[in-house]
Amino acid sequence: MDRARTGHSGAGPVPFPRGGTPPAATSLPPSEGPAVTPATAPRPSADPGTPAPASTPPPAGSFDELPLAEALRTALREQGVTTPFPIQAATLPATLAGRDVLGRGRTGSGKTLAFGLALLSRTAGKRAESKRPLALVLVPTRELAGQVTDALAPYAAALRLRCATVVGGTSINRQTEALRKGAEVLVATPGRLADLLDRRACALDRVAITVLDEADQMTDMGFLPQVTRLMEKTDPNGQRMLFSATLDRNVDKLVRRFLTDPVTHSVDPSAATVTTMDHHVLYVDDADKRATATEIAARDGRVIMFVDTKRGADRLTKHLLAQGVRAAALHGGKTQPQRTRTLEQFRTGRATALIATNVAARGIHIDGLDLVVNVDPPTEAKDYLHRGGRTARAGESGTVVTLVTPGQRREMTRLMRQAKITPDTARVRPGDAELIRVTGARTPSGEPVAITAPAPERAARPGAPGGGSGSANGGGGGGRRRRPRRGRPSGRRPVTA
Repeated sequence: MDRARTGHSGAGPVPFPRGGTPPAATSLPPSEGPAVTPATAPRPSADPGTPAPASTPPPAGSFDELPLAEALRTALREQGVTTPFPIQAATLPATLAGRDVLGRGRTGSGKTLAFGLALLSRTAGKRAESKRPLALVLVPTRELAGQVTDALAPYAAALRLRCATVVGGTSINRQTEALRKGAEVLVATPGRLADLLDRRACALDRVAITVLDEADQMTDMGFLPQVTRLMEKTDPNGQRMLFSATLDRNVDKLVRRFLTDPVTHSVDPSAATVTTMDHHVLYVDDADKRATATEIAARDGRVIMFVDTKRGADRLTKHLLAQGVRAAALHGGKTQPQRTRTLEQFRTGRATALIATNVAARGIHIDGLDLVVNVDPPTEAKDYLHRGGRTARAGESGTVVTLVTPGQRREMTRLMRQAKITPDTARVRPGDAELIRVTGARTPSGEPVAITAPAPERAARPGAPGGGSGSANGGGGGGRRRRPRRGRPSGRRPVTA
């Protein structure tokens, strides 16, 4: 395949160092776009988590100020992306110059393009050998892998870069074949990628750019040992970018071990959430909780409702369907094709209430979603922020409602204090005017409904190169009925939600 002309010279899979100049082109025509000028940053700094202020490039006011190839500028315009989000404006001048970056911000803040444009720009014009990608994006869940792949697809196509997605719960043979054919950019969950390395179906020695997206969730899910081993197999002089909503102790270990003099950009996730969302705590009696949730689910419009367990999600979904609400459950006990169909049903409005466990709290982007309901309150502030992050994305507004029973009141007060959120509170019962005002609650029809997948969706098989929207945790969960062992990641404790 011919490579697209880009604003960056270089050909072949030879990695280039962080902050350095890419190798000279050997077979590409002259550049259409401006060349990237590398930063001259001192290395290493005394504290690897703190950038040297004098060497940090200033934020970009527009995409036109950035050294992007014309093909990328055209793709941005075609996608309706005209102004960089704050995290993009702050990090892209540094990442395009090869600097390591530590980005902190909640989901929906524009992180994917913040690392994606730099990754694609610096990989453009190169061609991967069989089984040896040049750039790697590690994510915690299949769903997030699909979201990242979909978000980068038009820009990768503009530069004629090949992408592959490898995740658990889908055909490992198809993923192996995609890697064998060659892919410059690999989006992967840790468990499945570790499996592929064990099978010698993939090697990371040519990976010159590595991104860790949602690093805090990867460590929460027990992936820290695997992520560490995977990072150690990439080019030690390569560029690293780490994005996380929170920076706990385990994430800090990754920063200190793998990032060199990173440019740090932090958007306080709680502050961002407060300014773009309305937060409501609705106190309900235990006996009224299910009826209250049912009326909210019957609203005119879509809603994601979070519960604690897979069994709880299935039970509530069954109840809602019996009451006439088009509900669907999403959790780690579903196979990957089921999860993919469920998300498509919700995106298209065939299902209007998505009943989910924390597996859906990150990595799922639904345009125009204005309400998230915690039927079961989360136990940690960061889980609250990630659940709420399904709404009010990309600068839009949204509402987060949490149903709190008397026994949960003290714990919820503590959680909100930790999240730095002061919610509006009210005591409600089914049918109350305040419940209707806040959530749009309605009385359900009471006539049972069923949601079935049409034949094209039922036949769809995610996991081909490029990924599609179905993707999950680094391994287990989906697909175990047909392949009871293949999809299981090695060396990690099982994670289900």
